[in-house]
Amino acid sequence: MRTQLDRFRVLELTMKQLIVFLATVLAALSGAGPSLAQEKTFQNFVCADGARFTAAFLKYDPKQVYLQIDGKAVTLRKRFTLTGSRYTGRGITLTMNKSGTVLRHGKRGPTACTAS
Repeated sequence: MRTQLDRFRVLELTMKQLIVFLATVLAALSGAGPSLAQEKTFQNFVCADGARFTAAFLKYDPKQVYLQIDGKAVTLRKRFTLTGSRYTGRGITLTMNKSGTVLRHGKRGPTACTAS
């Protein structure tokens, strides 16, 4: 039969284990969260026709890309393509594949772009 002191020791050991476990979980969670820099990627592009734009790829929103082009912010939605990625919106199409990046902007026609 256990005495009151034995029960207290078992309870004390269990509390110590619980505290160590919670401290470990808290430490892991505080280091596991993605930083703001990891959640978004900004890429600057320069095109053959002189156009410049910045594209923001957000990790939490992979079906869209946000462009800053001609002083305006434009959201392009991802469209189906067999290879690479294609985003369209407001008369702008951004195509990215192994061959490179192509921007179709208004009636200007397609132009090759490179990351700067």
